[in-house]
Amino acid sequence: MNESYARRALRDVCRMLYDRGLTVSAGGNMSVKVGDSEILITPSGRNKGLLEPEDMVLLGMDGSVLSEGRPSIEHRFHLALYNLNPDTGAVVHCHPLHCTTLAVRGEGMRCNLTPEGVLLLGEVPMIGYYTPGSQELVDAVSAHHGARAMLMERHGALTQGRSLEEAYNRMEELEFQARLQLLAGDVSDLPADEIKRLSEM
Repeated sequence: MNESYARRALRDVCRMLYDRGLTVSAGGNMSVKVGDSEILITPSGRNKGLLEPEDMVLLGMDGSVLSEGRPSIEHRFHLALYNLNPDTGAVVHCHPLHCTTLAVRGEGMRCNLTPEGVLLLGEVPMIGYYTPGSQELVDAVSAHHGARAMLMERHGALTQGRSLEEAYNRMEELEFQARLQLLAGDVSDLPADEIKRLSEM
């Protein structure tokens, strides 16, 4: 993906997240890989619904800033995921209401209620609370780098994917599953043999 296209694509995903209520005001941060050695990430402290392509900040995989702007305070866990997962092409972190409700309550995500939850998300770990931007948070995210999605205690949610579309879809599905879980109450998961079958698809 060339840089010009990636800037527009990241702008579009930020607006979709904002329009869907998956992020509010300056909350969250989103990034996409450009080539093998750079990423674009949203700038610090900016409303995600108002960003333009030129606002995105270009970083080297070592964290060096290669363009105008100040990168998100969370850029280090984005870089950790890219460096640990060669197939990851995009990372989305935001604060969807129902995901964050579970994260504030310390209630784990149940993604085995529907086939889509199993297929798109799999097991979703809960990352303990650490100060945003801290090395402790980077280390906690890194410890679960194989997960497609994570909840972050008292903080929000995180997804990764091979593309921006896949990372976005996982965040949208994660919020749907969180809302479903809160609405459905005490219901059973899909049968174990069906979960296994879906997981192998």
